[in-house]
Amino acid sequence: MVPSLQSRRIAFIGGGNMASAIISGLLASLTPATNIVVAEPWDVNRGKLASLGVNTTTDNAAAAAGADVLILAVKPQVARTVCEELAAAWGRNAADAAAKLPVVVSVVAGVTLQSLVGWATTADGRAPHIVRVMPNTPALVGEGASGIFAGADVTDEEKAHVSTLMSSVSKATEWVDREELLDVVTGLSGSGPAYFFNMVEHLITSAVALGLPEEQAARLAKQTCLGAGKMLVTSAESPGQLRKNVTSPNGTTHAALETFKALNFEDIVDKAVKAATNRSLELAKQ
Repeated sequence: MVPSLQSRRIAFIGGGNMASAIISGLLASLTPATNIVVAEPWDVNRGKLASLGVNTTTDNAAAAAGADVLILAVKPQVARTVCEELAAAWGRNAADAAAKLPVVVSVVAGVTLQSLVGWATTADGRAPHIVRVMPNTPALVGEGASGIFAGADVTDEEKAHVSTLMSSVSKATEWVDREELLDVVTGLSGSGPAYFFNMVEHLITSAVALGLPEEQAARLAKQTCLGAGKMLVTSAESPGQLRKNVTSPNGTTHAALETFKALNFEDIVDKAVKAATNRSLELAKQ
């Protein structure tokens, strides 16, 4: 059981892949399905979510009403419209000016805290506490890595709720103390899965060119990636030490690593992560 979310009403605005992954993680952690409501415009997505036992609707304001935690999981281009719609609903429904607004957890890529707060502020000047999360696609299989940044007004209790929420799909949940570091998280773990997919893709191509059947090459390359990843997260040794452990002097691995070194592999990785980070910064400004 997840005590901190057990009795909380959790609303999702948007029911796409990331929202579905978080919902599945919450249900696997025994958060009651009846505590979850999802606003999703597409019939197919809504039907899939309803089959999990959660409540569904097409009405964003209805989903948000009475929520303790609200996960904003929409496309960046509609984030402003959705936030302003919610702000208007909160303003209409708040006969009591002190009515508590939900803590908003945004998984919307590239939309800054300042923008979210501005859009979600009610006509009478109330704004929800907002947390930005940068998850990655392995969350879809419960193996995610997430970077999190909280607004200055977010309480310790609210942070605990967000940590619990994201731990349902993320094995690594890291809070950063500056919002711009979420762009670095994007360059590292947000885009990171594609780096490994690309590496495995080329390992397979190389092995096939050397004569190994493609099906065998694919199985061996995939398992090699999985096994190495498991060693990374279960071993107390650093990645550098693990690399040294498998590298015999003048052996096969040494020959391969010397080739990486000669071709400036370190510089390639550095430039790739920086390119992804800089692009995230550019998108945020837009």
